[in-house]
Amino acid sequence: MYLGEQLIDPTDERLRLSAQLGCEGIVVDTRPNRSVLDDNGHWIPQKVTDLRRWIESYGMALDCMALDLGAILLDSLKDLDKAKARAAILRQHIAAAGEGGVPMVKFTVAMVGITRTGVIDGRGGMKCSTFKASDYHPEADARFSYWGTVLPEDGKEAPDTPVYDKGNPETGGQLLATEAGVISYDDGWRAIDFLIEELLPTAEKAGVKLACHPHDPAYPPGGLNGVHHVMGSIEGMKRFISIAPESPSLGFNFCQGTIAEMSSDPNAAVQEAIQTFGPLGKIFMVHFRNIKGGYLDFREAMPDEGSVDMAASIRAYREVGYKGILCPDHVPLSDVDPGRERFFSFCLGYTKALLQTIR
Repeated sequence: MYLGEQLIDPTDERLRLSAQLGCEGIVVDTRPNRSVLDDNGHWIPQKVTDLRRWIESYGMALDCMALDLGAILLDSLKDLDKAKARAAILRQHIAAAGEGGVPMVKFTVAMVGITRTGVIDGRGGMKCSTFKASDYHPEADARFSYWGTVLPEDGKEAPDTPVYDKGNPETGGQLLATEAGVISYDDGWRAIDFLIEELLPTAEKAGVKLACHPHDPAYPPGGLNGVHHVMGSIEGMKRFISIAPESPSLGFNFCQGTIAEMSSDPNAAVQEAIQTFGPLGKIFMVHFRNIKGGYLDFREAMPDEGSVDMAASIRAYREVGYKGILCPDHVPLSDVDPGRERFFSFCLGYTKALLQTIR
């Protein structure tokens, strides 16, 4: 296993910092990734190659790029022709990634963003994004949820509040749950089945892994606003793999925080998931993050202070033979670290220490 970072629109300076902090891999999370697009919205293989070589010039590998699904999941339920047109573009992106030497793309099955209900104080007054199902209301959803690459803010009314970005490309085609309409349990699986059926053959041919991020967070029984999160449980993750269990291209962007949110015993859930999917070779990359709390009531946390035993997780990854990237993700916010670089540095140092001590 090795350290890595997810970066949006990385710069030379930011890549230098990643390398100096000991990262060996980079995941480019830019959505849409305009640096590799042509005028028709297609990835240009040579530009993908150039991006990879640029990152390699800093002594790191380009492990993965984000696949911008847009509204394909919702469209597959409401406008099939539009969804098929988007699928054709996504297949071209996957093929270009393979041609450009990038071994993996990642995506999320969220149709309505990553739902959060507020921000609360954490250690030393840091601001921690939280989800408490009993506090849910659409205004909190609009203000505090993650939409695509648009991050939740700290509660102030300002133009950078996610609701102001609604409809921009960076929101990934995601809507408020109140706007999406009813998405039943069966609808959720129908959309996911459509997506994998459209993309997997191309990924297999190109030798590219499809790393799927499960639903964040797990929703309560009956969903929220009629929207169900069908991959909000380990059973849902098992069903996802059963779509094509033998495929070397189908697996997970294995987010520890998201899996912890699925259970009232977060640590047990994470350890179970590692032991379930690790031996199958279905853990393609790891978001090595923590939460405080559990199912339907949690806050995001620094890795050393949460409900998941991170040392036990490292030990479990080693036991199942995982050798890939570990990325920090969803660190809290602070006015003394507005770019979150110091917080991410802390996470990387903490993870490196675990890798050196847990054998």
